[in-house]
Amino acid sequence: MQSECGEGVREIFRDCPECPEMAVVPPGSCPMGSPESEEGREGSEGPRHEVRIEKAFAVGIYAVTFAEWDACAAAGGCGGYRPHDEGWGRGRRPVINVSWDDAQSYVSWLRRKTGKQYRLLSEAEWEYAARAGTTTRFSFGDALSPSEANYGGTVGRTQPVGSYAANDFGLYDMHGNVWEWVQDRWNKNYEGAPSNGTAWETQNIVERMQERRHGGRRVLRGGSWSNDPVSLRSAARAKLVAGFRGVSGFRVARELTHSGETA
Repeated sequence: MQSECGEGVREIFRDCPECPEMAVVPPGSCPMGSPESEEGREGSEGPRHEVRIEKAFAVGIYAVTFAEWDACAAAGGCGGYRPHDEGWGRGRRPVINVSWDDAQSYVSWLRRKTGKQYRLLSEAEWEYAARAGTTTRFSFGDALSPSEANYGGTVGRTQPVGSYAANDFGLYDMHGNVWEWVQDRWNKNYEGAPSNGTAWETQNIVERMQERRHGGRRVLRGGSWSNDPVSLRSAARAKLVAGFRGVSGFRVARELTHSGETA
């Protein structure tokens, strides 16, 4: 049964000891983007539109960690690439200095290892999962405090995943800590965006021309440890060239054959 903006976590699982821990997110419908009245709103966040997620899917409880990435590299995946940790530490900190292309190599390794359909979240799925049933600026309300997320440079680096409270879907650090790559190509607004939760892989002619000039650009969500709260809002968006290895990471999704399926 579908509900408005979903209604809580159904199941948590992990497909292998080295795999990310996953939560099953229920289907539902929810507005995507920000209303014109929202404080800090950018034009790229409109027009606000309804998105319907037709079936349950699994989402990483945390952003992919250095430990999970290093397991991939040690097993011959991820191109053997060992990203720099900026001296902040590895282990349970979110992996950084990985590009969108690198994130694709990680989900490809997960698919080979588990036989399951891992991938990046679509932008619509990311916002649906981040909102977790809310329509406020953040999943915790219209304001954010340093006890709820890592932002504003107060800590000065990423924190281990799960250092702050989860949202109502059981997902941690959807606001702050590290920017997260999603599957979609960048479009300057939501004119013509899919309404079914799938990734937006097409672009209008202006964006295609920009891509020839700048290279293929993909979307990032969530903000980071160094950003002000305005960049951490559920509707906030950013873009980078797909091959750029900046201080950003990613979270994974997995297809389910039916609601609650894990094996």
